Amino acid sequence: MFELRTLGSRLAGAMAVALGVSFMVFLLLHCVPGDPVDVMLGEYAGAADRLALRRQLGLDLPLAEQWWRFLRGLSHADLGVSLVNGQAVTGLLAEHFGYTAILALAALLLAVAIGLPLGALAALRVGRGWDDVASVLAVLGMSLPSFVLGPVLIIAFAVQLRWFPIGGAAQAAGLVLPAVTLASGLAAVLMRMTRAAMLEALLLPHVKAARARGLRESAVVLGHVCRNAALPVVTVIGLQLGALLGGAVVTETVFNWPGLGQLLVESIQRRDYPVVQGAVLLIAFTYIAVNTFVELIYTRLDPRIGAGA
Repeated sequence: MFELRTLGSRLAGAMAVALGVSFMVFLLLHCVPGDPVDVMLGEYAGAADRLALRRQLGLDLPLAEQWWRFLRGLSHADLGVSLVNGQAVTGLLAEHFGYTAILALAALLLAVAIGLPLGALAALRVGRGWDDVASVLAVLGMSLPSFVLGPVLIIAFAVQLRWFPIGGAAQAAGLVLPAVTLASGLAAVLMRMTRAAMLEALLLPHVKAARARGLRESAVVLGHVCRNAALPVVTVIGLQLGALLGGAVVTETVFNWPGLGQLLVESIQRRDYPVVQGAVLLIAFTYIAVNTFVELIYTRLDPRIGAGA
């Protein structure tokens, strides 16, 4: 019952957030200097041609009416057509979102595979060599932004060593460098959060009682410490997935990865309003869906949350 109530409330919140996001994006795009008609026809096009194209695209209508037309189409899963090439926005988003999903999933799996074991090892070996190594790696991962780490990896592993392609998705190996770039920051955050959560769990009374009963250290760590430390770690993973989608905009541009981020940047440059609105809404819905899923997982990890609600 709690999960159904939570899901219903989250879906209602998602609709409200999507409505607010669409309005803010629509308003900000129209406030940014530039005109899609100039991009499509050039600055030296005749006034009659400009007026005809503006009327054809519906850009001569009041902003409130343009937004209302967008919302009416959204209620029918119709996001309109691109102002640049005339393609359906839903088709463009479906074409590019798959690449972003693959990149985000690969980065998430890589970050979890690196961050969780190193964070746990640092907590179990606190004050020793592994703890120092994990701390240095965490600081490096959090200090290097994507637009710095990406070109460094390209120069080192694509240009000098020639182990991976410079960019693009033509080869499967092209996923490695952007995934590493995107995963570095998340792995550092997971490493620090796992270490802090496990250090706190190691001090809990029932963990000390389990050790006093003579349980093996592996049983204590896996059965008691990891379970108590899982909740904050899962929270961070859910929240950081939104950061992965945001970071993909920069990473995809650096590596020429044909995902949603690159489509969004190109559409902003061209003032392609329907594509930008659709891309932002898709990112917002994905973020909300992931956080809803994480919230439902909470009730499995800690039944007190469901009982309290």
